[in-house]
Amino acid sequence: MLAAEWWWIAPAAVGAGAVTAAGMHRRGSSSGRRLAFDAAREDLKEAQYRAAERRRAVKLARAEHARLVAERTASRASAADVASARRVLKHAEQDARAAAADVRARRVQMNVARAEIPLASKRERYPVARLHRAHDAITARWMDYETDPAKLIAYPTMSDAKDQATAAFLRASRHAQESRPAAGERITTEEFATYRDAVAQLERTFDVAEHSAKARAAGRDPNAAPVWQDTAQQVFTRSADVLDKATEAAASALAAWNARSRPHAAAKPDEPEANDPKPKPTKIWPVPRRDS
Repeated sequence: MLAAEWWWIAPAAVGAGAVTAAGMHRRGSSSGRRLAFDAAREDLKEAQYRAAERRRAVKLARAEHARLVAERTASRASAADVASARRVLKHAEQDARAAAADVRARRVQMNVARAEIPLASKRERYPVARLHRAHDAITARWMDYETDPAKLIAYPTMSDAKDQATAAFLRASRHAQESRPAAGERITTEEFATYRDAVAQLERTFDVAEHSAKARAAGRDPNAAPVWQDTAQQVFTRSADVLDKATEAAASALAAWNARSRPHAAAKPDEPEANDPKPKPTKIWPVPRRDS
């Protein structure tokens, strides 16, 4: 009788626990504690979706390449078509590998963001506060080049807006300042992701501008690639050209062999034609008899 009378206690307790958990999650998101984790989780979902698209593109490119190879064997496709399909397949595989690497990186970022969820009493460790500090640190490093006379003379391109690297940094700085939320303001996950990416872009562009300024001060070309990189690129290009020529030669030889072994090949002069309904009789010369 007690069980029949108080059956609703267990479902009510489960529902109250679910509502409490949802409320705590919402309160953590609105207060900013979980912004980095929520944004990283959304980034992981987007990266997984892009990786799935790249895998499908690889399958389509591989099937198209196999079809053109078969068509080339039957002399219905050219060697240029096969080479083009091979290049498309190669690019698709490279995109798929890059997308898979992006998924792995996003998963690591999500795990780090989960581990860095601060306590409610540690507001200075909130994700937005950390981004504010990173933003202010980059701005302070750039202002050091603007206010220090020695650095201003040694690295003049850091203050030259016409320089390509410095112009990119100034654009990133303007975008980061426009995306920066006010202190204590509640922002959404999308707004946090925008500001996070803007600060990351600001750090990269400042590093490029600083490297370029120091390289020019030392009399080096900042855009020059290392010698080993140029040599590796040349070797890779020559290997790809040799492989393409070898593949075209093999396809041409296979097509010629198939054409030679077909049943409708040209008949020999002493054989009757296959389409002639009345083959000409073969003349037999008499063999002379030898008297014993």
